[in-house]
Amino acid sequence: MNDQQILAIALSSAPTMFTVLIGILLNNGRFNDLNGRFGDINSRITELQNRITGLERRMDQRFDEMKELWRSELHRVEEILDARLKHIEPR
Repeated sequence: MNDQQILAIALSSAPTMFTVLIGILLNNGRFNDLNGRFGDINSRITELQNRITGLERRMDQRFDEMKELWRSELHRVEEILDARLKHIEPR
């Protein structure tokens, strides 16, 4: 093989190599964009989980408040019924 044949082979394969190289670089850029989007999605999911956790805590607190309210109301009704029963018993 002489220099002209090597040059011809190199020149004929150069456009293909450049095309493949450009494709690789573009795909790498797209993968970086995709990774960035996945990072954004992960952060949004984390924010959503934090909001849900906060809502669950507030709901638990509200249920506890309602439970205490019902207990106090039932205790009041029980006292009223006891008072009425004591009033009726002597008769």
